Formats: sequence, C-alpha cells, structure tokens
Amino acid sequence: MGLHIIKGELSVTAINQLQPQALWQWFDQICAIPHPSKHEQALSAHIQAWAKDKQLDIVEDKVGNLIIKKPATPGMENRKVVALQAHIDMVPQKNADKEHDFEKDPIIPFVDGEWVKATGTTLGADNGIGMASALAVLGSDDIPHGPLEVLLTIDEEAGMTGAFGLEAGYLDAEILINTDSEQEGEIYMGCAGGVDAQISVPMVWQSPEQSNATYTLTLSGLKGGHSGVNIHLGRGNANKLLARFLFNHADELALELTNFSGGSLRNAIPREASVSFMLPAENVSKLEELTQTFQALVREELAIADPGMLFELAEVPAATQVMSEDAQNTLIDLLNACPNGVIRMSDEVEGVTETSLNVGVISTETESVEVLCLIRSLIDSGRQDVETVLTSLTNLAGAEIEFSGAYPGWKPDNSSPVMALVRETYDSIYNKEPVIMVIHAGLECGLFKKPYPEMDMVSIGPTIRYPHSPDEKVLIETVEQYYKLLLAVLERIPEKA
Repeated sequence: MGLHIIKGELSVTAINQLQPQALWQWFDQICAIPHPSKHEQALSAHIQAWAKDKQLDIVEDKVGNLIIKKPATPGMENRKVVALQAHIDMVPQKNADKEHDFEKDPIIPFVDGEWVKATGTTLGADNGIGMASALAVLGSDDIPHGPLEVLLTIDEEAGMTGAFGLEAGYLDAEILINTDSEQEGEIYMGCAGGVDAQISVPMVWQSPEQSNATYTLTLSGLKGGHSGVNIHLGRGNANKLLARFLFNHADELALELTNFSGGSLRNAIPREASVSFMLPAENVSKLEELTQTFQALVREELAIADPGMLFELAEVPAATQVMSEDAQNTLIDLLNACPNGVIRMSDEVEGVTETSLNVGVISTETESVEVLCLIRSLIDSGRQDVETVLTSLTNLAGAEIEFSGAYPGWKPDNSSPVMALVRETYDSIYNKEPVIMVIHAGLECGLFKKPYPEMDMVSIGPTIRYPHSPDEKVLIETVEQYYKLLLAVLERIPEKA
C-alpha cells in the first residue's frame, strides 16, 4: 500500500487498491510528492531513482525533461519504437479556505463514488494519470510491447518549457502517444496553439481626496476551470465580473481604488478576484446594496453555467495612497472592454472552439497594473486577429502590451496510421467507434513536430472533469478503459518498415 506522510502521521489512501493497481499505485506516489509547475524537481528525482533501480536507461535533458527507455519484450524487438508522453507538473489551485502549500504539502486524493477527487485542491489527474500509466508500463514484467520510450516533460502548464526545449536526437520513436487528453472514448489528432499577452496599465498614485472608509470587495464562488477545455461552457470570469461592477458603480460610489487582483494562472478561468478601495463613509450602505443587487443579477444570468457567485465586503486599514482618477478610469475601461471567452467556434470541427481569450491574472504593482491573458486558436490567423484587437485596445488606453511564449497548434492529419490503429483497436475492444476530435486546449504535440517532424502522433486519456480547478476529478472506470486501450495499442504496433 502507498502511504502519505501528513503532518508527521501515516495515512493509507484508498486509491492504490483501485484497478489497474499498478497505475493507481503510481498515481498515489505522484500525489504524495509536490510537483506544481516549475517545482517538479522532487518528483523528477524520485522517478530517476526508481528507473535506475529498475536498470532502465534514463536521461535528463538540458531543460529537465526525462527520457526513459525500455527494451522490447521477447518476440517484439522488430516493432516500431513508441514514445509514451506525459508532463510532470500539475496546476496548483485551491479553495480560498484551504490551507495548502503546493511546494511542500502532498495532494490528498480520495474516492467519492465513481470519482477520485482531492481535498480542496486540484487533483493533478491532469496529467498525473497519464504519467502513472507510462510508468506502470515501464515497471511491468507482463505487458507485451516493442521498443519503448517514455518522455516526461516539465512545466507544461505554465509555459511548455519542456516541450519548447526538447531537442532532436533524444528519441528514436516513430510514434508518439500523448496521454494528456481528458475524455475517454475520444481520440485527439489536433489541438490549438496559443500565446501569452501581458498588458501593463500605467499607474499614477495620489493621496485620497474625500474618502474616510477603506474596504476590500472579494468576488468568489465561481467554478473556474481549464481555459481551453471549459472556455465554451460560459462560466463566469471573476476578473471580468468585478470590472463590470466597477464600471457601473465606481463613480456613483466615489470609489478610489488602491488594488485590483484576480486569478492565479493564465490558463485557468479565474474563480476569485478582489478590489480594495476608499470611499466616503456615507456611501457604504449604498455599496452594500449595490453588491447584493449585482450578485443577484449575475446569479440569474449564470443560473445554469455558474450560479455560485458571491460578494464579500470587509473593512480594512486605511490606505495612504489611491489611484489617480485618470489611471483608475483607464484601468476599469480597459478591463471592462477587454474581450473574454469564446471568440469564434470552428467551422471545420463541429462543437469545438476555434479561438478564445482568457483574462487570467490581474495584479497591482508599484508602477502598473498587470493583466495576463492567454489567447488560444486552432488557426494562426485567429490567434493573430485577437492579438491585433488587444493591441488596438491597449493603444487606445495608453497602455502597453507584450506577447510571449507563442506555441503552434497541432495540425490534424486524417491519414495518420497511429490514429487509424487506435480507432480500430478501440472498436475491437468496446465494439463502438471512438470519436475523432480536435481539442481547444494546448497539447505539446505541435511543439514536438519541430525536432521530430516525421513523428506520427495521437492523444488519448481517461475522463477528467474540471481540470485546473479544485473541483478536478477523474472517473475511475475510464482509467481502466483508457489503460486497457493503451496496452492493446502497444501490443498491435506494426513492425518496422
């Protein structure tokens, strides 16, 4: 049984008794070792020590990716080389009332009916289940496969650093199976590309004018989620909703802003945002009334998609400086006008978002307010169009914008042999056709095409709901279904030409 060390005590988790047991035991270990983006070293070291103990060939490349190689099982030496790929890092998100240090504390998973969830934090099934499946295959003695490579990349969630840094020469594989998809029964053959957009709104500070009360208004209770997978669901964006409230009521309440902050990751729909301000004491009762009215309005608007929005008002110590009237108006106007959510649905792939924008993180600095957005698109021209819209908006506002970290989409290949193999294998196991899909989320496959342009790629995975949020959960039965498919595909890989 796997053990978690929690505040000096040992706690046995139930997940390592699930099937397939080897996979779940690995996932249990993964949860026990902190591995948020940019802090994967401890988990990487654990995997390296394990691989060396198993006498597997393991290499850490220049950026920190792990490449582990395992010889073919007897009789399968002439099969094409296959790489199983997952990313090591996980998204660190928690509920506001949860005390958790993602760099020190383990994730605590638990079984809830048909699902595995975490206690108030992201679970890390994205992409921990895929990583666990690859490691389970590496550790097996009874799974037939040809020459096998496992590629574990770093920092996928916060910038795809590992995929960007992967160089030619490390992999011999002709086929790559990405394990980062999140719907059992769907085979992914393409994904969106993206780019980060950082808007800097200049700040001018001054002494308060007529204010004598200071408050923080916090908007919370939203579902959040993955800014690619969940963007089409119409969920509330805390940053945008708070900006909307300020646009409508800042002037009548004579608010003087001291801080605006919201969201924590550019690729997660923000669930919470807060604004601090000063105002005349006689306006406080009006503020309370307007927040309740706005809360009821938003709950009605989002009654189906995201009904839990909550405003909380707290008095705080008086501030010594506030934003100037011009700087405050510019910030509110820019945030209120900034596009967010689905920009366009795909004409080619029904039901799939083509282009989107997520206003992900807002932070108030000494000289500016920084707004970090993530643009995604299946086509480069769609991404570039949103770039021009944001550039025009910042030009009008007298702000600055910088684009960085652009990564390509993964262009669909309808003639892909491995896609056909996975589709036929799925049909033979489950007696039904899988759905061939293009996903709006960013998979690393597009970046792998640069060092390995001839590699044939496909992406599969179990059913994961609400990734990038504390509501993340994985459907237990689909983990076994996904793993059964993966093993059957490995057994059917054709021989080398």
